[in-house]
Amino acid sequence: MMLHRRIADGGSITITAAALLLVVTALHAKLYAFQIPPSHRGRRRWQGSYKYQKSHQLLVLSSSSSTTTLSSVQKATYKRSVLLFAHDDAEAESREAEETNATPFIESDRLSDGTTTNGSDDPSKTIVSYKSGLSQSRTTSEPRPGSTRSRPIDVTMKFGGSSLANAECIDRVAKLIRDRIRPPHNEDGTPSDEVPVRPRAVICSAMGKTTNSLLSAGEIALEGRVDIEALRTLHLGTCKEFDLPDHTSQEIERLINECQDMLNGVRLIQELSPKSLDQLVSYGERCSVRIVAGRLNQIGVPAQAFDAWDVGVFTDDNFGDAKLLPDTIDSIKDRFEKRIDPNVVAVVTGFIGHNTKGRITTLGRGGSDLTATAIGAALGVDEVQVWKDVDGILTADPRLVANAIPVSRLSYEEASELAYFGAQVLHPIAMQPALKSGIPVRVKNSYNPAAPGSVIDKVGNPERMVTAITCKRGVTLMDINSLQMLGTYGFLGAVFADFEKHKVSVDALASSEVSISVTLDKKQRDEDVKALCKDLSAIAEVTLHNNRAILTLIADVGRSSDVLATVFRSFSASGIKVEMMSQGASKVNISFIVREDQIEDAIFKLHSCFFEDKCDYGKIEAGQIS
Repeated sequence: MMLHRRIADGGSITITAAALLLVVTALHAKLYAFQIPPSHRGRRRWQGSYKYQKSHQLLVLSSSSSTTTLSSVQKATYKRSVLLFAHDDAEAESREAEETNATPFIESDRLSDGTTTNGSDDPSKTIVSYKSGLSQSRTTSEPRPGSTRSRPIDVTMKFGGSSLANAECIDRVAKLIRDRIRPPHNEDGTPSDEVPVRPRAVICSAMGKTTNSLLSAGEIALEGRVDIEALRTLHLGTCKEFDLPDHTSQEIERLINECQDMLNGVRLIQELSPKSLDQLVSYGERCSVRIVAGRLNQIGVPAQAFDAWDVGVFTDDNFGDAKLLPDTIDSIKDRFEKRIDPNVVAVVTGFIGHNTKGRITTLGRGGSDLTATAIGAALGVDEVQVWKDVDGILTADPRLVANAIPVSRLSYEEASELAYFGAQVLHPIAMQPALKSGIPVRVKNSYNPAAPGSVIDKVGNPERMVTAITCKRGVTLMDINSLQMLGTYGFLGAVFADFEKHKVSVDALASSEVSISVTLDKKQRDEDVKALCKDLSAIAEVTLHNNRAILTLIADVGRSSDVLATVFRSFSASGIKVEMMSQGASKVNISFIVREDQIEDAIFKLHSCFFEDKCDYGKIEAGQIS
């Protein structure tokens, strides 16, 4: 039953309204500072209208008698003050409207998204509408003086362990992020031409070699000893060097103590399962994101640390090599829309997630890159940026070829082939969300942020004959020759049934009617390969050639005649023997199997021909020697 309290004039008010009268009294002094016309100061509501002038960040209150201009800070305070009246007594609201013959301010308050509050009694709806209005008014701000773009581009940014190795590296990364958001002026004082960015998420790996150190700590725990003091020193020492707030240091210390407790459990039960390993290695990234977020806040970039599952990254139960669930993109989008301010940088862990039971899992190879592209796809960003320690994707391994140069643009397909055959770029699985969403991926150098990097998109650069050269070492070449007569039905099927039985995978393949040549990488277990050879010997003669390497050209297969002519002229003159060749169905790669002791010379010779115009024996273009 509604309780009432009698007042002098015989009327009544609710207890809620009585409490609000106290709020009105407290707010009166603040509202007075807004210079509302004197004729209106005695009223409980402002009965005029308002409009928000974005160009000057002002709120203008208008009435028939005067106009009052408020600053952006006063605007925010005033809007919050007005919203307090939304829960007033409905009957009193109606009486006042009749008496004044005017719509109360709160009922006509139009938010920046075009919706109105309509005096809703549902607090959650009021909050959602209010937050939406605030978010839009901030994110559609006018360009800064000197800017050449109407708005910053939305990005996700990923930084690996080498970019976050210590306090100095983290400081450089934090300032790099700040300078991408607010590009500093040129040395001559003129505005920068660099397009500013709005990082919706920054994905971080563990600091330096922390993941390997945690795995080593697990092995040591199985031997009966727990020692993570080096990790404690690294992370807490970094917090101390930055003088991060106590709550950040305490949170990191809590995680390290939790890790130590877990290792003590491993020491006692003498067991370290894949599920336990996933939890163990998660502590590195969970510490690093908190340090990075803390440092960003210190230098004026609003940031908040998140474990990946808090932003919607969910996986299957395959511990150690988990895959994202099909609805992960939707769950990420939902979490960001409901929980994360788009103008606060979400600093997110890289290669970890949760399964449906809430257990920590780790994504497989390229997991951090996958998280970056998945979040980028969910948010519809303009670009995914992967920051490494080289100036983008290079034409060859710079450790082998000093004159390797960055590739300005390549296709998703080309980048996938490069990664599969050994180049240190995004893993093919990591590029799938970007490919499906059509979002370009830019690979940049955290030590040289001014370099444009390499852009991976759907088109690439179709005018190039060769994009890059890569290789995979430690390969075994297997020749399988049928013991049966020509045309025997089912030979290929029988061979690959045995491969499937023993779970042996193939890199490259070449076949004829009675023979097959395949390459096996060094990840295959020796016992599996031996068992495979034994089963195959029933239908074929099997020969293994160890110490081989795959040299792969990422090239325009439509011009394969010119490419192959140049390759074989160079190899023939250098005495390099090709033992097998494979041109994949992807139409962007041509692979050659050579002896491992010849691979470096082969790469050097071909790089000189295709990228340095130093082909001693002539490069073939359009059928002509150049």
